Amino acid sequence: MAIDLARILANVAPTVEGMLLLDTVRFATPGGPPVFNPDTGQYEAPEDAVLYEGPGAVQSGSASSVASIPVAGQPWTNETASNYRAYTPLAAPIAARDTIVTVVSVHQGGDQTLVGRQWRANDPSQGGTLGVIRVTSLDQIQQSGGEA
Repeated sequence: MAIDLARILANVAPTVEGMLLLDTVRFATPGGPPVFNPDTGQYEAPEDAVLYEGPGAVQSGSASSVASIPVAGQPWTNETASNYRAYTPLAAPIAARDTIVTVVSVHQGGDQTLVGRQWRANDPSQGGTLGVIRVTSLDQIQQSGGEA
């Protein structure tokens, strides 16, 4: 009796998605550097191009690491590298390197402090012939000042 693994995975995927992909995430490519608007006299950032917005999840991986980056004539700087993962349905597009991932909303009882936080895709989304959800490795974009 042969096992039809493809059929089994196709039946498992909706269950896994329903259990894990409880929040809404957005994948977007950066719009580019700010552009001067002569009407307002201000520099304005172009709109990001949204690649995907829908069910997903963002979870931390292992602990963050700290890398000291030497710059001539400057004190050593500590820059953290965060190990996070984004989970989306297999139907979601593959995120390219540097895609910006934002948590748009979280499920009831979820961590509301994640809403609005952003991460950058380290590499294209992972793929595999036996996957049931898409996994993208992320590095958190460091927030400044009073932002969350």
